[in-house]
Amino acid sequence: PQLDFPRVACLNEEVRDSGRLVLKIHEERLTVDPSLRSPEDDPELLLHIPFTESVIIQSVSVRSVTSEETSPPRTIKLFTNREDLDFETVREMQAEATIELVPPHHFAEGSIDYPLRPAGRFQNVSSLTIFFQDNYDEDGELPTEITFVGLKGKGTKMVRKAVQTVYESRGVPKDHKVPDGEMGARNLI
Repeated sequence: PQLDFPRVACLNEEVRDSGRLVLKIHEERLTVDPSLRSPEDDPELLLHIPFTESVIIQSVSVRSVTSEETSPPRTIKLFTNREDLDFETVREMQAEATIELVPPHHFAEGSIDYPLRPAGRFQNVSSLTIFFQDNYDEDGELPTEITFVGLKGKGTKMVRKAVQTVYESRGVPKDHKVPDGEMGARNLI
């Protein structure tokens, strides 16, 4: 319930809004439809997942299938609390975590949870961006296909909101009335 589904976005997806469809519940992780796919000759995908409250993310799980037409992702990079990422930025930027994924034929009957360490980097997370950098196709021509992205963690019940306030560089005495009978700090001098 902490995922902000209407704001989930994916760059370079072949079918619009398929990025949010692979964020399935754990019981549906073995289903192959719907899936997220990149265009041919371009294996990169950038999945942005905002949350409705700050969360602590303990592990991430990515599942895919092997076929002759698509390839599973090989390397993912994770970025937290960034709303401004694009492909050029994530290629140059230091990620909070970089994970080499196990090929799906090594664990065909389930999914693997990749623990996120150090844990401090994944506390109070308001958004997570996953960069699928490459896939297992040696030629780089097959598109990347993902059937499940799962996150394990817990909500903190803290919501980040902008604070609207006015700061005074110099206080104006008439704006700060003191009730009758009370002495303000100015009388202590």
